[in-house]
Amino acid sequence: MLGAVEKYLLEKIKAEGSIHITLVDPEKITVSDASRLAENSKSNGTAAIMIGGSTFVSQNHLDDVVKTIKSTVNLPTILFPNNITGISSHADAIWFMSLLNSVDPYFLIGAQILGAPLVKKYGLEPISMGYIIVGEGGTAGIVGKAISVPYTKPELAAAHALAGQYLGMRFIYLEGGSGAATPVPPEMIRAVKHYVDAPVIVGGGIRSKEQALAAASAGADVIVTGNITEAADAKQRLSEIIAGIKSARA
Repeated sequence: MLGAVEKYLLEKIKAEGSIHITLVDPEKITVSDASRLAENSKSNGTAAIMIGGSTFVSQNHLDDVVKTIKSTVNLPTILFPNNITGISSHADAIWFMSLLNSVDPYFLIGAQILGAPLVKKYGLEPISMGYIIVGEGGTAGIVGKAISVPYTKPELAAAHALAGQYLGMRFIYLEGGSGAATPVPPEMIRAVKHYVDAPVIVGGGIRSKEQALAAASAGADVIVTGNITEAADAKQRLSEIIAGIKSARA
């Protein structure tokens, strides 16, 4: 049975083709920044707010950021945890994910075993996801001890994604790494979409309308941006990126 947030995302994808989700790293923002960022994101048409980062942040600050976002905008808040310390009782849902190309069993299933009782206790909606580090991989790849899939090996990314789907994961995430110099190439997105039926999420290195359009046109169902929210012209750039995603439907 689908939870409310997952159902909402699937319906948005069905209606719009590709959607945008804003990623907030609680380690990099203040509570007041979180409120402003949430308002800007909603006004520009983002579908949901993801909250998480690659390194540790205090539990209290994480809770405060989530509560502030929820009190500011009426959008789903989805945790994007790097570890069990990234779980907050105040969010709506959590990407319950396995890092499929990690060499460390902790990131494949260990952290999930530790976190599952908390997810149940807090009443969070778990959304199953296969997480795949590609390209540079960034901090997420280093912390998660991943063997990153090169951008030149789209068929290998597709094999990882298909394995994730066969294991029952309902979303697939291609992660190029926060602040990556180059976003996930369209060829890799197309290869993954050819193999899997699950919605494909793409993040890392998307900074422009053209890059967002390329990802959406290649088949990305969800495009995630995070670093641009820290820029001085964040509101305008976010508007342009979401416009690029929407133009893929034209």
